[in-house]
Parts: sequence; C-alpha cells; structure tokens
Amino acid sequence: MSKPLRVLLVEDNPDDAELLLRQLRKAGYDPHYQRVDTPGGMSHALGSEMWDLVLSDYHMPTFSGFAALKLLQETRLDIPFIIVSGNIGEETAVAAMKAGAHDYIMKDNLTRLGPTVERELREAVMRRERRRAEETVRYQAYYDMLTGLPNRTLLHQRLQEELIHAQEQHEALSLLVMDLDRFKEVNATLGHHNGDLLLQQVGTRVASVLREGDMVVRLGGDEFAALLTRVDATEAARMARLILEAFQPSFRLGAFTVEVSPSIGVAVFPEHGRDADTMLRRADVAMYVAKQSGSGFAVYDPELDPHSPRRLALVGNLRHAIEENQLFLVYQPKVDLHLRRVTGVEALVRWNHPEFQVVPPDQFISLAEQTGLIKPLTMWVLRRALQQCREWKDQGLDLCVAVNVSARNLQCPTLPEQVAEILEQTGVPAANLELELTESSIMADPVRSLEILGRLSAMGIRLSIDDFGTGYSSLGYLKKLPADAVKIDKSFVSDMVHTQDDEVIVQSTIGLAHTLGLEVIAEGVENAEVCERLAQLDCDAAQGHFISRPIPAGALMEWMRHSPMARGVMPFVPQADMGSAAVG
Repeated sequence: MSKPLRVLLVEDNPDDAELLLRQLRKAGYDPHYQRVDTPGGMSHALGSEMWDLVLSDYHMPTFSGFAALKLLQETRLDIPFIIVSGNIGEETAVAAMKAGAHDYIMKDNLTRLGPTVERELREAVMRRERRRAEETVRYQAYYDMLTGLPNRTLLHQRLQEELIHAQEQHEALSLLVMDLDRFKEVNATLGHHNGDLLLQQVGTRVASVLREGDMVVRLGGDEFAALLTRVDATEAARMARLILEAFQPSFRLGAFTVEVSPSIGVAVFPEHGRDADTMLRRADVAMYVAKQSGSGFAVYDPELDPHSPRRLALVGNLRHAIEENQLFLVYQPKVDLHLRRVTGVEALVRWNHPEFQVVPPDQFISLAEQTGLIKPLTMWVLRRALQQCREWKDQGLDLCVAVNVSARNLQCPTLPEQVAEILEQTGVPAANLELELTESSIMADPVRSLEILGRLSAMGIRLSIDDFGTGYSSLGYLKKLPADAVKIDKSFVSDMVHTQDDEVIVQSTIGLAHTLGLEVIAEGVENAEVCERLAQLDCDAAQGHFISRPIPAGALMEWMRHSPMARGVMPFVPQADMGSAAVG
C-alpha cells in the first residue's frame, strides 16, 4: 500500500516535476503535491498547507535553490529540503548542504530519490521527537507538573529580574508566600489523589483574584507564592485579604467537600529585601507568623524575626563547627512495641557553640540546607553515629542507628559510595544503619531519589520515610520506593487518645503501611496511654519523651541497664529523665 506524502515541488519545468513524482510513486509513495517556481508561490504554499518534504531545483529563471532554502528557513518550519538538479557542481552542492539543505540529488540519478526521502523523513521525525523531549525537560525545569504553575526555580529568576526593574524604576514590588492550613488532614483522610485535586484548585483560586501579569507559583507541597509588581505594602495586604476571601467557598473534591484556608506572608521591596533570596526568606517568616497567630496573613516585621542576626552569625560559624568538632550527637531510643524492648536509636545532632552554648538543630539545620553545608554535616553525623554503633557492638550492645538524610543529600549521585566507605571504615554492617528521609525530600526529584534509594537498599541499609502523612507523595510512588518503614509524624500521635481524627489517621496509616509491607514507627509518644493505644493498633515501634528524651551515648548505656523498657519489662511505666537529657 502506497504511503501518502505531501511534497512541495519548487520546479519550473513540468516535465522534470513529473519525473520526480513518478520516481516517488515507484518508491512506494502516494504524493499529494503542488508545483511552484516563484518566491511568492512558495510562500503562499508554505502558509496554506502542511508539507512533509520540499524538492527544489537549483537553477530557475526567476528563483534559485538557495533562495528557496532561505525562504523555508525564515518560516522556521522543520521540513526536509532536498535539492534536485541537473548541473549542480560539487562545490555548490557542499555550499548548499552547509547552508542547511538536507541532501542533493542529480536528475540523471533519480534512483537515489526514494531512499533519500525515506531517510530524511525518518530523521525529521527523530528531530521532532527530540525537540518535544527537550521542551518537556525545559517545562519540567520551570513548571510544576501537578498544577501547571511556575515552580520555585522560575519564580526565583523572575523575582530577581523584577527586583532589578523595580529598583531602576523606583517602584514597589510584593511577594506573597502561603501554605494551606489543615492540608495534611485532607491527604491523610481523603487520600493523596484528593489532596492533588485540592492543590490544582488552589492555584486557580489564587490566580482568579490577581491582576493580569501577576505570577502564581507552586513552591512545593502545599506552599504557593504570588509575585505582584508595582504593589506596595498597603495594596499587598488588600490582595492578601482577597485571596483569603477566595478560599471561603468550600472546595469540591469528587464526593467530598472540604474547608481549607491559607496562611499568607507578605514581603515588600524595598523595605524588606533587595534580592530574591531575602524576599523569599522574609515572606516565609511572615507566613509562619500568620500561621502561629491565626491572623490569615502578616506583613514581614523585623521585630517578629528576632533570630535573624543570630542566624547570620551561625552561618558564618557552622563550617568551622563541623571542622572543629563543636558538634555532638544524642540518641533517642526506639522501642519495639511487640517485644517491649529497645531495638534501635535515632542519632540527633547538637551544636556546642562557644558563644550561644548548646544550639538545637531547628536553629542550624535549615541554615545548613540553604548554604550547602548540609552535605558535610550529614557525613559528619553519619561517621560519628557509626563509630558509636561500633563502640556499642564491641560492648555487646547491638542496635540499629538511624541518621536523617536531606533532599540535598539525595540529589548527590555519590551518596551510596560515601555511605559504603564510612560503613567499611567503621566496620559496621549495613543492616545496623537506617537512613530517614522525608516525603518532601524524596519528591523534590522523584526519579533521582528512586535511583539513589535503590542503590542504598541494595547495600542492605534500612530506609524509612520520616514525618509520614505531612508530605504530598502519591501512594503509587510510595509503592515503588524501596522503603522498610514509615514514621508517623508526632502531630498525629501526641494527642491521638483525645482527638478522634488523629487516631483515625494513625490507624489508617498503620493499616496502609502494613498492606504495603512496611514497618510503622510512631514519633512523639509523650505518655503511657498513647504508647499502649499504639500497641493495640498494631504499631510496630515508638519513640518519644515518654520512652526517653535524646541522651548522650554514655548515658544511653546506663539507661539501657536500668530502664524497664530497655529490658523488655511490661507494662510501660514513665521513667524519670536522666540528668544528661536536658540537651533534647
């Protein structure tokens, strides 16, 4: 069966055109064609129809092959262009190919026409597919795949450009950062599919109240942003109120109706920052102020950001702290709720700062993330935790040690090799190491995360998903992960015996995880009642201040010798904290 072919013939001789068509039919094509021999005729033909191929004579009375090629290139259409000539010289043919012609054929050797056309059509398809792939990659680099909104990378670029413009024109500019209150409840109770539907509707609602030209962005998870040009603090506050009003109608998620509202932080140029990073950071600070106060929105206020000078000092000292061993580890025991004994510990880093004394991790881990120091920091924690694990083993104590890994660590392709090297140097079996990763760190780059985690799992290292239920990964993706356990976030666990919704979330998570073959660890266990209820719900393990605060390695050995829970004694009973536990 003949293959249809739309061919534009740039040819002044009808007989030569017929020879070309005959040769195409002989090669198995059914050509639909148009013959032109002037620039105007070719322009009209290119604008009125889609063509698979252009065959052009080189010498014509009022036209030339070079001119036809240039005219085609001006349209930016990717159509194979083949010169067919009776007297083109080799130098001219080479020049035509350099100018962009795909091939040339002599009229006295038309047997080459069929194979040449077939090759060029195939390569044209390959070029189109490659362009589509490149466009997809570019889209994924700058846009959020779930909502279709610009992502954090594109916002950062656009914000920096607009800040330069605003400074030159002496104009105001505002940045709004917002996240959704109670979003985790939607994910946990209605499933991630409905959570995704909600996120898609949020972007639409925010965009509906903004002006044309304003930018709505999904930063990740349930965080969004809006970039408002030529908007001062007063107008930004008005826009924030409009966004809050836009959230008042309920969201319809299939058969469900949910009420969700955002907390919005506002930063304004030039009062609150003159570069993209500062504006983002201060809008984020204002957003947390709005969340904590329940006010709906807040404009950045330096008085409500008391740690900024201290954080700047900490950034400057952090690298030195890693190199000079100002850091130390404490360990929080994990109790197996079936065996009623300790089977592992989580290693938690602290900073013994010469000026600020003991600095808790929530005051420097985020700084390490922002500055890139999280990579050497994680390697320091991993090495010290495994050295301690080796020391415990030599003393007859066999524990699995858990270490937290950040999104930046997961993006490092050499992470498995670095971990393997430290395991070998410390002599600790891979089975004694557990790496804890948050949902958000995994979903920052799912493809790379899956590849890195697969390599770590193949080494025999345990993998657990921390803060489970607060992120936004899909169940379909969760099934693909080589995870061994999930950790239920303490926000669900701490009050579960008094809050039915939290208990339902915990119970559902345990059932889901067990269905997927995963172990479940509950964080934030603060009393015996919660601990017993978790055991009744078939939770596998627990950790929290009721069991023990994070304690130094030496105190852990003493705790293991004297704590009833460490020795498998039932029932659970509260234990007095060790004196060294104050660092927790």
